[in-house]
Amino acid sequence: MLPPMLDRVADDLWTTARPQRFWGLETGTRMTVARLSDGALFVHCPVALDAPTRRDIDALGPVRAVVASSLFHHLYVGQWMAAFPKASFWGCPGLAKKRPDLKWSGVLGDTPHDEWAEDIDQAPFTSRFEREVVFHHRKSKTMVCADALLNLSKHPSPVTRAAAFLMGNTGPGKGYLERIAVRDYALGRKQVDRILEWDIDGVVLAHGGLIEHGGREAVRDAYRWL
Repeated sequence: MLPPMLDRVADDLWTTARPQRFWGLETGTRMTVARLSDGALFVHCPVALDAPTRRDIDALGPVRAVVASSLFHHLYVGQWMAAFPKASFWGCPGLAKKRPDLKWSGVLGDTPHDEWAEDIDQAPFTSRFEREVVFHHRKSKTMVCADALLNLSKHPSPVTRAAAFLMGNTGPGKGYLERIAVRDYALGRKQVDRILEWDIDGVVLAHGGLIEHGGREAVRDAYRWL
């Protein structure tokens, strides 16, 4: 039997990390899959849907909803739309304009959609470059984000680590880029405070290693300057 493509990180929560280049820099990316209370699946930031990944997904349950929660995590959504026509597909604000070729079900907002509201919280995180929506899987006390907590400081590529050093990216969400990206500090502080109301233990990052424990403090520390 082929090894699984999805790694279990908590009850009803799986991830898979893949290579990915952004502006020529290897940053990696990560997809997260949550199984909802009724057995259906919630997919965050989908990666390429190859045959082994499709096998693992089908073994977990039916795909209910797929979310592209960042303006930069949309490359493989079309593959998932073709493979799972009965699922709903949601993009962050502005993504439908960026990808008008995709048939979106709706735009992610301040509150979770009924399809996943019983199990998952969500909140916006806005910057000059992003209109991200972050999530919280209540059962596992896990925050799931795309770019809100970037951490390339321990990436296997020395070129990527050098770029992280130049950005001051020494840990999750640390560095000069975040301070430049946040346009409205008052709004940013309000959004971070809302996220900190969640009972966060672990954090799944799309770019960087997982935070197994102490996730709320990691978020608080990353944006203490707001």
